[in-house]
Amino acid sequence: MTSPQWRKSSRSSDGTSGQCVEVAQLDDTIGLRDSKASDSEYLSLSIESFTGLVTRAKRNELDFIAQR
Repeated sequence: MTSPQWRKSSRSSDGTSGQCVEVAQLDDTIGLRDSKASDSEYLSLSIESFTGLVTRAKRNELDFIAQR
């Protein structure tokens, strides 16, 4: 596998709060990571799971836990 090409989500808080998500196409999955911790680990989702996550986010169907 070649090195993944990470890109910042266009919906990541408009760059104002530092809450940025990056995505990359991996071999047969989609990788998600925190752009502030790019050397850390990442979440790997199947394409179907990633599509479902994005669909639910667009429909505002996700429950978020507030950071303290």
